[in-house]
Amino acid sequence: MKRLLAFPAAAIRLSLPLWRKLNQAWAYTMLSVHLQHAVPSSVVVLGSPEIHGSANVQLGESLYLYPGLYLETQEHGAIRIGDSVVLSRGVHVVAFSEITIGAGTMIGEYTSIRDANHRYGTDSSLRESGHRAAPISIGQNVWIGRGVTILPGVTIHDNAVVGANAVVTQDVLPQCVVAGVPAKPIQARRAA
Repeated sequence: MKRLLAFPAAAIRLSLPLWRKLNQAWAYTMLSVHLQHAVPSSVVVLGSPEIHGSANVQLGESLYLYPGLYLETQEHGAIRIGDSVVLSRGVHVVAFSEITIGAGTMIGEYTSIRDANHRYGTDSSLRESGHRAAPISIGQNVWIGRGVTILPGVTIHDNAVVGANAVVTQDVLPQCVVAGVPAKPIQARRAA
């Protein structure tokens, strides 16, 4: 009896890599179908991202995209992602203006990057009041920890590090390590 039960388990173990590859191929295809721009064949897509709005998203080479991504462009918004970027599980990127992410950057799980805020203080309801947008620029080789929030108008320069759960409200200098709410410098990044 044990031998009979072992056979299906072994067959399943052997077929898992194939199912993973098929899932990646499906996720890549779905991403390609939904975006305005071509997706390079070197992009690894581990789960189909949610794409909303105009789908004005440009992807670089050799990206690693985890499941649960949310990419949205509205109005004239654009998202531009450089080569060799890693977007971890649950990252949200929403552009009404423009968000650029430089080559080699790694973005931790559940990070939110949004270049617009709702207008408030008008006679309209909050939902109908529109947005104020300002571009966000993230440089090359930046490390953004888990659960970070990056607000409109921020520039994070090359080789910076943003600690987990920080709220970035101001520009981050090159080689700087920031953390906290709001994010403040805590040290300079050391060369490897």
